[in-house]
Amino acid sequence: MVGARFRAQGRSAAHGLDCVGLVAAAYAVAGRSLEVPEGYPLRGWRGERIVAGLERAGFVAAADPLRMGDVALIALAAGQFHLGLLAPGRVVHAHAGLRRVVEAPLDARWLEAARWRLVS
Repeated sequence: MVGARFRAQGRSAAHGLDCVGLVAAAYAVAGRSLEVPEGYPLRGWRGERIVAGLERAGFVAAADPLRMGDVALIALAAGQFHLGLLAPGRVVHAHAGLRRVVEAPLDARWLEAARWRLVS
């Protein structure tokens, strides 16, 4: 999905993805269907609401070493939150500023982010 265009509320690589859509689409390719919220704002969410959504979708907080496919949740300015898919040394996320899904080296904010893992 790297290279797919960014689209707010986007749910498919063909039409565009946001960070929530990227997580859902990646897990769908892996054979896991997730409950995904719709109609959420880009800013102004509370972290507790996002955590509740991750838990409803079957994710649990992960404190042990990073595993491929873990989801990181970072808090940005102005009440904005962002999700990324982790791999050793890398993160894949829907970058609104670059208007596409990118793969980038892990930096401190991703390494320090709360991580979530889908359980069977």
